[in-house]
Parts: sequence; C-alpha cells; structure tokens
Amino acid sequence: MSNNLEVLKTGYENFAKGNIPAVLETFDPKIEWKEPKGSFYGGTYTGPNDVAKNVFEKVNEDWADFTLQPNKYIESGDEIVVLGKCKGTHKATGKPFETSFAHVWTVHDGIAQSFEDFMDTAMAHEAAKS
Repeated sequence: MSNNLEVLKTGYENFAKGNIPAVLETFDPKIEWKEPKGSFYGGTYTGPNDVAKNVFEKVNEDWADFTLQPNKYIESGDEIVVLGKCKGTHKATGKPFETSFAHVWTVHDGIAQSFEDFMDTAMAHEAAKS
C-alpha cells in the first residue's frame, strides 16, 4: 500500500472518530475541495480552514450519526478514488438518509492536494424535508 493510500485510509478513520484536527493536518494549505452544486454545502473551498468551516462544521450542525463508510479504494499514481456509503439522520426532521459516494482525491507525498465529492444529493434533501 502506498503512503498516499495509507494517509487517506487513516483520514477516513480519524473522521469516523471525530478527530477532525488530524484529518485537516493531512490537507495541503491550498487544498481545493469541491462539493456537488446540488448539496447543502455545494461549492469549492480552498484551504483546511475553509473546508472545516463550510463543510465539516455544517455537517456536524445538520446531521446526527453522520458516517462515511469507504468500501473500495482505486489508486493510480497521485489520484485515488474512494467508493462507499454515506449516511446520517437530519437533526431537524429526524429522518435518515443513505446514499453511495465517490470521492476523487489527489494526494502527493502524503498531502491531500484536492478533493471532489460525487453523491446523490436528492437523498439528503429528502431527509431534510419536513
């Protein structure tokens, strides 16, 4: 297993434990983070602090028991695709959601340079409906 892949696997484990500072430490200071336009957090964020504020903190505010379950890693050089399941319960409605995701990472020398999230955003929106 490459160092880049090990960094990502450890990052998903740290996210699951709620150790967000450890996750952010693996990000390049200029990481480009893309969330789907149709999602609650849609947009492009630059840098660990921007990602923490506009994605991680908001996910924590909106969702209970939010989890990412990676099932498969596909590595080609500095590019790594992670396939898995995303689920949680919307705090305001109490409704659960679950959907598949594809995360596309660029990791160079153990530092995450970029990230793009692909998921069915309609599933999360349905859970948020009153």
